[in-house]
Amino acid sequence: MFNVLLVDDEPWVLEGLRTMIDWNRFGFQICGEALSAPEALKLMEQLKPELVMTDIHMPVLNGLELIEHSKRILPLPPKFVILSGYDDFGYAHQAMRQRVAEYLLKPIDDEEIEAVLAKLSHEIQDERDAERSYRKKAGLAVHYLLNRLIREELSPDLAEQASNAMQIQGEPLLQCLLIETGITETGVDWIEWMTDYGPPSLLGCFQDNIGSIGVVLHVEHSTPDEVMETALQLQSALARELEGPVIVALSGTGEGIQAIGKLYRQSAEVRDDKRSQGRSGVFCCQEPRGAERLRGLPCGWMDELLSMIMAGEHASIESCLARIFTAMPDHLLHLRAFQADVADLELKLCRRIAEMNGDPDLFMNRLQRKLGHLSDACHKAPLKNYMRLLAFEAASQLEELSKLNEHNTIFQVIQYVDREYRSRLQLQDLARHFHMNATYLGQLFKKHAGKPFKEYLNDKRIEEAKLLLKRSGMKVSEIALHVGFPNADYFIHKFKLTTGILPSNYKNHVESKQR
Repeated sequence: MFNVLLVDDEPWVLEGLRTMIDWNRFGFQICGEALSAPEALKLMEQLKPELVMTDIHMPVLNGLELIEHSKRILPLPPKFVILSGYDDFGYAHQAMRQRVAEYLLKPIDDEEIEAVLAKLSHEIQDERDAERSYRKKAGLAVHYLLNRLIREELSPDLAEQASNAMQIQGEPLLQCLLIETGITETGVDWIEWMTDYGPPSLLGCFQDNIGSIGVVLHVEHSTPDEVMETALQLQSALARELEGPVIVALSGTGEGIQAIGKLYRQSAEVRDDKRSQGRSGVFCCQEPRGAERLRGLPCGWMDELLSMIMAGEHASIESCLARIFTAMPDHLLHLRAFQADVADLELKLCRRIAEMNGDPDLFMNRLQRKLGHLSDACHKAPLKNYMRLLAFEAASQLEELSKLNEHNTIFQVIQYVDREYRSRLQLQDLARHFHMNATYLGQLFKKHAGKPFKEYLNDKRIEEAKLLLKRSGMKVSEIALHVGFPNADYFIHKFKLTTGILPSNYKNHVESKQR
């Protein structure tokens, strides 16, 4: 089964998608639902769905921005199907540029969406098969090269081949993980197994001359706790698979291809020691202290904070900031490097404010009047204060702009109805005029006007008719046509339904009171 994530800020739409489609028939299962793009991004990182079906018009981040963010932060973004209440070429063109799988207009047609799911199910399966085949072939090549490296056959040519095969640039921080099962013939293709179940930080795997499985990890942006968690997960999965004791031995860390031989020897010493003791579990090489490497803020933390700010999740912002501040001494953050991270966050927030028709210059001036410029914050305490104020001020600003933008759109629609109520208005006409889907506009209109479009329009016409009955000598039939009703009979019916009396009686009652 392929996993699908549903994203829409309207719960009733999510309910409809969940119930109207036989997902299992097309090889899909719903793995989660989200009411906002930031929530969807978190679920995408956790659940890794193959398909995301998302509304295009949502607060904080719209559907197209969700796709853009996912491509930036996810190593393997899912396929996207856009659902739109807007029949707008501009949105469709942007969707095509983002390589969206499909762009569907609400209300959703059952046959249309079923055809899309059938097509995407085949595409995803074909891509998965091709990816598995490619990774297996690539894994075999890496396996051969790593076996030469652990035998100390290092040469410039071999180092270049290994770097290219594992897609390594420069001299990143590496770590070796050696797995000892005590079983020589397991019937398991370890390269394929690691391809399917290995951690994202895996660069390649090998099998040494006594049958232990070696794994080389890229730990440049991982904490020791995260590496340990990876080792524990592998040990647990293998123990279940083989139904027996498993040793996982972790080396220290080293930089670049040339360190792999040394890292293997470290992990092999740990393996041999624990095997002689009859032990099972995860064990680490004890490195000498004092050689710790300078690292920056862990990858993804600022993006996570950015998503929380855009979602206006104040409690989550505070906890995320606390985690970032705690990491400063743990990760030996250079203050200038940290300033660069904050400056990048600042730029992204200003860009978002501008996209929402706000004034980023005004926002920054207000911020700097309180705490000065970011470049002036040269110590931990002022940097923390600046970052906290930036996060919460931006969250408040974006919340205000989101409410204002939503209100302005529907306010224009209501203003148009108030101005043009005498004409033969239909919801479909309004939708075409404002480049929106009629069903979506109807829902939005009811949400903001407090009543459905037709009821609002009839009430507006009845109120105007009351004024004319009070102040003019026009006949009832003339008033009916003047305020927009197609004929007198329909006007009389609606008038009585709304007021409880006939228009003629209302006119007589008003005239008798004026005498």
